[in-house]
Amino acid sequence: MQVSKDQEEKKHADDLTVACPPRKPRERSPRPFSEVLRRKRPPMLKLDLLQTVAEPWSSAAARTPRDEDVQAEKDGVYSVYCKRGRRRSMAMEDRYSAVVDRDGGGGFRKAFFGVYDGHGGSKAAEFAAKNLGNNIEAAVAAAAAISGDGGYAVERAIRDAYLKTDEEFLKEGSKGGACCVTALISNGELAVSNAGDCRAVISRAGVAEALTTDHSPNQEHELKRVRASGGFVDCCHGVWRIQWTLAVSRAIGNQNLKEWVIAEPETRTLQIKPELEFLILASDGLWDNVTNQEAVDVVRPYFVDVENPKTLPACKKLVELSSTRGSLDDISVIIIQLQQFVA
Repeated sequence: MQVSKDQEEKKHADDLTVACPPRKPRERSPRPFSEVLRRKRPPMLKLDLLQTVAEPWSSAAARTPRDEDVQAEKDGVYSVYCKRGRRRSMAMEDRYSAVVDRDGGGGFRKAFFGVYDGHGGSKAAEFAAKNLGNNIEAAVAAAAAISGDGGYAVERAIRDAYLKTDEEFLKEGSKGGACCVTALISNGELAVSNAGDCRAVISRAGVAEALTTDHSPNQEHELKRVRASGGFVDCCHGVWRIQWTLAVSRAIGNQNLKEWVIAEPETRTLQIKPELEFLILASDGLWDNVTNQEAVDVVRPYFVDVENPKTLPACKKLVELSSTRGSLDDISVIIIQLQQFVA
């Protein structure tokens, strides 16, 4: 009996699914339509106009942890802890950024946070840490100047800023790439974006809710996109990889895989309400070993019903938990206390 090409491809996909289990469990949370601004893919802004519309919104230097352990804390706003992985032959490849602007009355006007997980070196992660936040701010200002479409304009601006940062990094000719997760807070609204497998998890009255989806080659829509552009996805030593190489399907950089590994982020926007307690941004060094709900359960005792909560110990405890469960990867965690930003 003759077998059609479509049947052959389906059989091959089914065989792959059996032969190679998913890299790690995917946790998905329902997205309430009342809070999430969901749109079709937005059109591109004119990127060459961005820098003329707004100057970089903060002169603070990007944080680039090069040591084995790096920590930072801003009382009542955020905490950061980064720990180098146990592969001693490899330098620390994670980077992060954290910038908070106050308004004239002593409150918080806006903020930007990011975790950047480098692969093939730290150059892409360091470049993203230094440039992505300013590119997002410039793009948001440009979108606001030409559109009054609220969250849709923000989503479009963040997408363009990620692509602009990717384009700028590729022009430098450096190797490697970086997965990114970022959080932009402005006027009581939170916009979380990611490209790759860094993840953002929010605590909604103690219930963990993933605001991002990990971009892995074994996801159905990512698999179809890669194959449609002429690439292939296969299982190498139990891990799904593109062109036998990379285990993520979206990232900044990766010049040799750029045809298939795109920098376009997915963005979710929502209003910061009283029941939204805190936000965790972290590299996959955490999420490979700690579930979303476990992470929230670890952090809450340091935060809820505490007069002056300090979440740096919670950051350290999350990193320690992943390490004791066998993580060899770099681990970077940011915890943001959202009550400071309720409009």
